[in-house]
Parts: sequence; structure tokens; C-alpha cells
Amino acid sequence: MKKPIIGITMGDAAGVGPEIIVKSLQSQTLYEQAHPIVIGDAKMLKRASEILNIDITIREIDSDDDLSTRFGEIACYDLNLLPQDLPFGQVSSASGHAAFEYLRTAIELANAGKIDAICTAPLNKEALHKGGHIYPGHTEILADLTGTKDFSMMLSSPKLKVIHVTTHVGLIDAINMIKPERVYNVIRLAHQTLSQSGIEQPKIGVCGINPHAGENGLFGYGEEEEKIIPAVGRAQEEGIHVEGPLPADTLFFRAQRGDFDIVVAMYHDQGHGPIKVLGLEAGVNITVGLPIIRTSVDHGTAFDIAGKGLADERSLLEALRQAVELAPQKGS
Repeated sequence: MKKPIIGITMGDAAGVGPEIIVKSLQSQTLYEQAHPIVIGDAKMLKRASEILNIDITIREIDSDDDLSTRFGEIACYDLNLLPQDLPFGQVSSASGHAAFEYLRTAIELANAGKIDAICTAPLNKEALHKGGHIYPGHTEILADLTGTKDFSMMLSSPKLKVIHVTTHVGLIDAINMIKPERVYNVIRLAHQTLSQSGIEQPKIGVCGINPHAGENGLFGYGEEEEKIIPAVGRAQEEGIHVEGPLPADTLFFRAQRGDFDIVVAMYHDQGHGPIKVLGLEAGVNITVGLPIIRTSVDHGTAFDIAGKGLADERSLLEALRQAVELAPQKGS
């Protein structure tokens, strides 16, 4: 089989994105499995390599070039959007706009069949907005630019997988947005995604909204009965192996123990917290429902350590590994 071409978007270059990319592309194993190309600014990669004291060749490419890569150099689709002296750790409209353009270009390359999957380094939402792009994050940009209506964020770690009904909205808004149709669609996406990955009849656990999943009306105002139970029942009627609503405080323990293959979380922190407790370096963000494979690190831009050579690349390496695993297979 041909090795897939993985497009790595640089994210916000004022953060740790360039550093974790340069560190990750020192992995010979990665090059044995895929052709990684960076979509960003070549000068930012060069600056990162100097900070890290890594002697590496940066090869500038465009979409008409041979996109095959070789270990010992970094191939960069150079958009040349940022100044050489972009300050580290500061929110700027320039870096926010550039992060958007890196992703937009990657989507164009994927749609044109030039790359097989996208792996994203972190962006900064405030900088993105300052740059004129009013989106909550990567997931919503990808959905908008691909015309995808039915999608969800999935977080994956070696011991736990979580998919979200709502993500980047306030808690009150999230509860209002939880509807039976949305819960059902996320259950279905979880089932489809894991089934396609080779898990036969995946076991899905669905979180409640309130403590103890409402405990038969003791907590809350009947949200579980109104918003979740109809969705779970509909999915069960279709043969999906799903249980819920279940108390979140014990469901995550049961899932990492092996009772469930994936957990459906109702809102951002309900799902993100357990994954991040298990270790930021192991977490990967996957957008499901898109026509394009997209994986990402499960951490932010880390402005506080940007430019210091301290960033941990393990989450990006795991995201790249999963992008390779999920990318469509091509004949030799």
C-alpha cells in the first residue's frame, strides 16, 4: 500500500505548534509510515529548529510538487504569512488569521486529493477572532468549510474514548442545545466510527446531565427524561449497543476499566476532564462525521512556554499515528 500523505497545520505560530512539529518530525518511524508535510510558514519552522538546536533542512513545496518526503528534512507548504519576529506567547490578529489560512489550505488540498488526512497543531481562539474568523475552534471551521452539518468532537486516549454532544459553548447554552435528535446523532456517529475502525458492536455509555443522571427526578428538571432517554431508546431499537443515561462520575471509571468502548459526554468539561486527567500527552482530538480525516493534539497553544524549547510533542505524535491509521488506504 502507498504511504498516506498527512498535512500538518501549524496552528498559532506564537504558541508551541512549530516546536512540537519540528520535534515530531524527528521520528524516523513516522516517515516509514507516512509522508508528513507541514502547511504553515517555513520561517517559523526554521526559528523553532534553532530554538531546539536541531539541524534540519526545511524544503519549501507547493501543490504541484512531488509531496513524498524523506526522513532528515521537513517539507513545508509555505504560505509565508507571518513576520520573522512574531512575538511568542502573545495574542495577535496576524497569527490568528494565519492559523485559519493554514487550515483552509489543508482542506483545499484534501478536497483535491493531494493529501489523505489533516493533523492540526493548536490554535488560539482569541487570536482567531482577532484575525476576523469568528469560530469556536478547529472543529467548527472544518465543518463549515466542508459543508458538514452532522459532526462531533471525539477525544481518544489509550484507555478512554469520549464523544461530545456539545463542545465550545457555555454550560447554560449547552444544556439548552442538548436535544434528543442531537444525542441520537452523536450515538450513531460513535457507533459508525468505532465500527469502521474494526470494533464489532461497540459498547456505548451515555452520560446524564445532572448528578446521578437525575436520580429519577431528584436532581434537575427532568432533563434526562426529556433529552436523553428518547435518543437512547431510538438507538437501541436500531440495534446499537448503548446504555444510559448513566451517572458520569462512575461511567468514566467503568469505561476506562473496559465496560464501554466510548462515552457520550453532554458538554465540554464533562468529557474533557477525564481524558486530561489520564494525561495530556496521550490525548488526541478527532473530528468525526467529516468527509476528511482530521486528528489533533488535545492541548492548547501553551503560550507560557512557547519559544523556550520545553513543549512536549507526544500528543502530536499520537495524533499523527492515528491520522495514519484512519487515512484512506491507497493501492501501490
